[in-house]
Amino acid sequence: MVQFHIQPDSEIPASTQLYDQIWFAIASRQYPPGYRLPSTRQLAMQTGLHRNTISKVYRQLEDAGVVEAMPGSGIYVREQNSTDSARPQTMLWAEFPQARDVVETGLDELLRQGCSLNQARELFLAEIDWRLRCSARVLVTAPAQDIGAGQLMVRELENALHIPVQLVPLEELDTILAQTRSGTVVTSRYFISEAEAIAAPKSVRVIPVDIYDYKKELGLLKDLPKGTCLGMVSVSTGILRAAEVISYSLRGDEILLMSAQTDDTYKLDAVIHSAQTIVVFDEASLPAVKEAIAEAREDLIRPPKLVVCDNYIGEKSINLLKRELGLDD
Repeated sequence: MVQFHIQPDSEIPASTQLYDQIWFAIASRQYPPGYRLPSTRQLAMQTGLHRNTISKVYRQLEDAGVVEAMPGSGIYVREQNSTDSARPQTMLWAEFPQARDVVETGLDELLRQGCSLNQARELFLAEIDWRLRCSARVLVTAPAQDIGAGQLMVRELENALHIPVQLVPLEELDTILAQTRSGTVVTSRYFISEAEAIAAPKSVRVIPVDIYDYKKELGLLKDLPKGTCLGMVSVSTGILRAAEVISYSLRGDEILLMSAQTDDTYKLDAVIHSAQTIVVFDEASLPAVKEAIAEAREDLIRPPKLVVCDNYIGEKSINLLKRELGLDD
């Protein structure tokens, strides 16, 4: 705690002595911005001054713009930033209220590390230019055994981003990246470790996307009557495998599970004929399911209820990816 000393026999008034000492403590960052000044009672005990005199000093400091009073809380040191009025004004500060703190913190850290302002600008611009170059080519990757998941991502990204997206099996990613100088690899978090291990040495950016949370479908699963036959259809083997595991963990043997990929007509036909409810995990599978139901209609006492899931990729991930690729201007 800063100690203040008052010389009672000095020609300088006691209030001026305290005022100057507090201001020095603030200017020297012994009292940094946001610091709560001692209460008038604490300073009275330390200095021997009357509390009214201390209150007067605090009012003078407040009038000078050095501190600010927070009713019911105390007196706090204000952030002094004389450069604000000279800074270029932009509506983006209002749109992204925390952006200035992020920019300032990053820039201050670079300066502390010894960078000059020109070097810091070069670093920022180099990173931005690299990201924009990477955005020129977007690749989606997934293991060959679950290439259906990759097909879903490509389909949804092209619809959302309105740019061409290339599908590359994970096993071929190293070869493809060896032929390009920049790009962005997109994959689900299931495959992120393998994709990063391949892409990182080539200075290619990898962005993971979050999949849809399936809350609605999980709620339906919990409410199904015992003995229900639940069908599940997707182009992705990975989705079906995960869905089977989760469904069994929630309901055990209370319901019968059947699954099929859309290109397996035998299994798909079995699902259509047996399931009371069918969860279609992607829009890409829906036409095949509807066609199979239409062909089997004469054999069905009652057509199965269809539950069609939302996009495979979560909406937040799509929006984040747009920003990362510079496509949200």
